Amino acid sequence: MIKTVIFDMDGVIVDTEPVHRYAYYKQFSELNIEVPEEMYTSFTGFSTRNTFQSLKGFFPAIEHEVEDLIQRKRNLFNDAFDTKEDLYLLDGVEDLIKDLYANGIQLILASSASKVTIERVFTRFNLHQYFSHIVSGEDFPQSKPNPAIFIHAASLSIAPKEECIIIEDSTNGVKAAKAAGIFCVGYVSEHSNMQNLEQADIVINHFNELNAQKISQLKS
Repeated sequence: MIKTVIFDMDGVIVDTEPVHRYAYYKQFSELNIEVPEEMYTSFTGFSTRNTFQSLKGFFPAIEHEVEDLIQRKRNLFNDAFDTKEDLYLLDGVEDLIKDLYANGIQLILASSASKVTIERVFTRFNLHQYFSHIVSGEDFPQSKPNPAIFIHAASLSIAPKEECIIIEDSTNGVKAAKAAGIFCVGYVSEHSNMQNLEQADIVINHFNELNAQKISQLKS
């Protein structure tokens, strides 16, 4: 029986992707580089650090240190986040979170986002009360599809990983979940373009397809 649900954040709980995209492309313009859509999409699920490490490999003309690039991106994101009024939780996810919590299912966040970004989102939408642990990708040297973040999240569970599931919306996230040996629910987010979820154990199109009873009976 499933006792723990591990959530990704961007594209699963909240859609901050347009804010990230705005910040990244503003910075790309400042750096005078042109990042093709296919390349940008391939970074979905990456931490900001891994994204810029990859970009420096593709664009040797980027002379800035990774730490400086991260800080500039973070400042651009925070400025945009604070002024963006049309930022909402994804449809149905708040009801699912509350239902799982009310039925005693442990909730853990495992997001590639920075701790600062997670804190901003969780404070804005009052989510801290539901989650027992928050794991940020900035604490890991490699991003999804490397499974380290999910292996760590599962180690915080009240149950063995066979009684955990992961909800993910990205190709890299699903690959990381399966590499960690954990049952994965793929969420087809309208905001996650060009993502391949075929490795997920099941795929949903809306969170109303899940509830505590259905999740507790999923088999990993």
